[in-house]
Amino acid sequence: MTDESTKHELTSEEIRLQENKKRTKYWKHWGPYLGERQWATVREDYSHDGDAWSDFPFEHSRSRTYRWGEDGLAGVADTHQLICLSMSLWNEQDDILKEKAFGVTNSQGNHGEDVKELYYYLDNTPSHSYMKYLYKYPQSKFPYKKLIEENGKRSREEKEYEITDTGIFDDNKYFDVVFEMGKSDDDPEELLFRITAYNRSDQPAPLHIMPHVLLRNTWSWGTEESKKLKPNLSAKGDCTIEVDHAKFGKRSVVFAPAPGNTENSPDVEPTLLFTENETNTKRLYDQENKVKYVKDAFHDLIIHDEKEAVNPERSGTKACAWFSFNENGGVPAGDYVTIRYKLSKQGGEIDELEFDQTLARRQDEADAFYWKVSPLPISDDLRQVQRQAFAGLLWTKQFYYFVHNYWSRGDPNTPKPPTNRANGRNKDWKHLFIDDILSLPDKWEYPFFAAWDTAFHCVPLAMIDPEFAKKQLDLLTREWYMHPNGQVPAYEWNFSDVNPPVHAWSTYRIFKIEKKMYGTEDLDFLEVVFQKLLLNFTWWVNRKDSDGNNVFAGGFLGLDNIGIFNRSEPLPTGGNLEQADSTGWMAFFSLQMLNIALELAKTRPVYENIASKFFEHFLLIADAMTYRGAAKGESEATERSLWDDTDKFYYDAISYGNHSQSLPVRSLVGLIPLYASLTLEPELLDKFPSFRKRLDWFIENRKSVAERNIASMEYRGVGERLLLSLVDKDRLVSILERMLDEDEFLSPYGIRSLSKYHENNPFEMDVNGEKYVVKYLPGESDSGMFGGNSNWRGPIWFPVNFLLVEALQRFYLYYGTDLKVECPKGSGEYLNLAQCAQEIQHRLMHLFIPDENENKACNGGNDLLNKDPLFKDYFPFYEYFDGDTGRGLGASHQCGWTALVAKWIHDNGASCRLPKTPRTPRTPRSSVFLSNSENTNKTSSEDSLNDIEQYRPKAGPFPGKLMRRRSSKSLLNMTINSLDLDDEEEENQAKMNMMKNIPLTSSNANPDHIKEQVAELAPTLSRGSANESETNENFLGQIKAAFKKYKLNDDEVSGDEFETRN
Repeated sequence: MTDESTKHELTSEEIRLQENKKRTKYWKHWGPYLGERQWATVREDYSHDGDAWSDFPFEHSRSRTYRWGEDGLAGVADTHQLICLSMSLWNEQDDILKEKAFGVTNSQGNHGEDVKELYYYLDNTPSHSYMKYLYKYPQSKFPYKKLIEENGKRSREEKEYEITDTGIFDDNKYFDVVFEMGKSDDDPEELLFRITAYNRSDQPAPLHIMPHVLLRNTWSWGTEESKKLKPNLSAKGDCTIEVDHAKFGKRSVVFAPAPGNTENSPDVEPTLLFTENETNTKRLYDQENKVKYVKDAFHDLIIHDEKEAVNPERSGTKACAWFSFNENGGVPAGDYVTIRYKLSKQGGEIDELEFDQTLARRQDEADAFYWKVSPLPISDDLRQVQRQAFAGLLWTKQFYYFVHNYWSRGDPNTPKPPTNRANGRNKDWKHLFIDDILSLPDKWEYPFFAAWDTAFHCVPLAMIDPEFAKKQLDLLTREWYMHPNGQVPAYEWNFSDVNPPVHAWSTYRIFKIEKKMYGTEDLDFLEVVFQKLLLNFTWWVNRKDSDGNNVFAGGFLGLDNIGIFNRSEPLPTGGNLEQADSTGWMAFFSLQMLNIALELAKTRPVYENIASKFFEHFLLIADAMTYRGAAKGESEATERSLWDDTDKFYYDAISYGNHSQSLPVRSLVGLIPLYASLTLEPELLDKFPSFRKRLDWFIENRKSVAERNIASMEYRGVGERLLLSLVDKDRLVSILERMLDEDEFLSPYGIRSLSKYHENNPFEMDVNGEKYVVKYLPGESDSGMFGGNSNWRGPIWFPVNFLLVEALQRFYLYYGTDLKVECPKGSGEYLNLAQCAQEIQHRLMHLFIPDENENKACNGGNDLLNKDPLFKDYFPFYEYFDGDTGRGLGASHQCGWTALVAKWIHDNGASCRLPKTPRTPRTPRSSVFLSNSENTNKTSSEDSLNDIEQYRPKAGPFPGKLMRRRSSKSLLNMTINSLDLDDEEEENQAKMNMMKNIPLTSSNANPDHIKEQVAELAPTLSRGSANESETNENFLGQIKAAFKKYKLNDDEVSGDEFETRN
């Protein structure tokens, strides 16, 4: 197929991604790369005690210059955050401008740090050709003080005090502020911005909107970067900010006049303000400022009318366009205001009609792209969950800058850091030089990369942007990230912490997803990352297998407080902790490396011998973990294995040399060994005689080891497969009996991290007079361990559930339909392991789907979030979820690993039942989607189009194609230019004149009624060249192609793990 013919099959977004990959056009040069919280990060911490929260508090953030990055609301920046664009707001009530999200710090919150705002990521494409963000801005004074005080009063046993608890959104007294960015049709450097603020109350309310342009301070530090010509912003007329930057040359940020508050109001012209991105040392430290104009100047001018705060020469390194909507009381009830502006090389006035049409085209293209990603028939609720999960993944990309040498020693132009810094935090990571766009867990609560989080982010990212996903994993193994000894950096609070070794798994999953969804086999990527992971595997073997007996201790392994002791510190009991999860993770690591080696060996034979090496590693780890062996230097089998024959479960143990003590806590620690499983296809073994020979040698010469850990050599599984697994069939069934018991691990919303058994049976241990207790805590943590803002003693976590589901699917490949277990235990219903996997997937999807009472479990019974029509369509992707109720906990926008739900919706969304309804057989799908041989009664084209309407996604609550009022200046230009129009253009012009005359000024206007009034005007003006008939035909074709591509049968369970490895 030629490139030209292929191009016609691609969506516009896919074409942009191809152009970006080939560097014919740099579509990803601009994106959501601005941070949301730069203050109180480790990068900005220059204290003597490493207390980042106190060294750079929120109160300093508006006045103090950052060293390593910038932040803001709805932020956009280039890939090095040199030019930053964001917005700030003022309601004439607050003492400060709303220019960044607020939250309580680790010490202020009863469960650690937590953002206390309502905002949502509504849309984003991988090239960032279209982005949409919603911020809910109260019209009353923002309750900064109350949020701090109330959270400070609460104990760790109580729930957190949230912004919705303050009542500030009662009576709809807030603005929905919708930020959109779109890129022009052909030029990725031309950015169009639109801010629309809806007054949701029944009274008019004033609003000030300030789009910001900020230059990151690169000139104050005395580094090489500082020697470049200092960039500058300056006014060019009354509506343009000119950017002069050594890297970009001259750019213009052009603002259109905003239509007035009402239909008959005059346009609102912007006031351009300028200052410097420099610290206000007078305010913070009572020292004279080094420059006259400082970072917080706009607060002083706009709120306190201090006109001398800004530069009258209208130049500087920080600027904004101030739009005031306060005439006649402000924005009318139920009405809205709109601001349009652009970043451009050419400058020039804004054609508001073409501007809106361009943004509408970008949204249409985003719709087409995401429909192609998941074209199967799923409920509208699930489609919205998936779309917002993808949006959140892309919005949480950020420029991350950290050079250890500068950070530890200080900059030439700044005071030297404390002398103890050289031997303090991250002292062993001197090689780090990070200057990249990274996928972050949560831009406010976790504004830094976290190694094992990234591995999970990359799975859903690979569905929409495999190049970016591959780049993320590749970066973590590069020499300026990975330690020379092979360790992968964990996260900035402690790069030396040990995270689970999931990067090999993620690498292979991304390879498979790209192959399946895009038809690309990137073996070079697989090989490059595999070679670096060989170093990481060696580091694990040398550092974490302390006794050389293949039983591993790994530290906390990302599971924070799951153990009875802090697993990152020496045991108070003495001895060494032998971790069932650490050893399970290493067996899993070995099998994933074996998987990759066999994949590479298909075309690169040298990897066949390496595959044999990992096969042997797996067997030795499996045997050591699972069966009784001899202690080091002993000939008799004296050590207790990590498997408990009485409880039929895996437990951690403390080894004291010649004996060990089991720690019988029923937690994920005992489920993680299920991850270490792999099926080998007979055809695959035939391709690799050397590997087959090594496997046969083990069977012959290490028969006892092989028989215990290869499920069966004499009796093959389904399809003549072999199974490598830490658990045999009896142990598998025993573990699943607990895992699928609703009184133990199985929650209505997934698998718990700790068995509910410990609710009434806490595990207690006395050590030197101190009592250590592990009890079931379905919600937040009751201790400050690891910051207190996460809990692995009961809640539900997506990443570990995702791997459990995949493990069940692999076991199903071997055991097939013959092995069935009761699910849930006590129900009398027996399911095969693929059906069990699907049941778990459905339960986790139910976190986001309204039940019969319109309640979403993740919202925790909050009626405002569940039932208010202006809230209920938005989905927060929490860090973890209550093990009993499904209430969302931890970080509010953990769009990284919680976005894994997007993959499950893609695989099994079509079969997902509503929450709290019985499991029922699937109903046959409409015959229009069957192949011709299956469809003996062909339907007419008209019938087909009627049938597909059930699969068409509904428009979101803020459709980009909603026509907005335009300024009088724009309409005057339109009138002048309308003297020579063809018929179609005249029709559009007439509709635009109708739009100007729609009465939107009534104080009793209903927002939904307004949307109904104007929605019918949207299609003609927003669609591309395709008419409605062509659009429907294309839509039908996409669905048919999807069914053909995924080869769906009514009883099929979709999942990548069901693919054989031929």
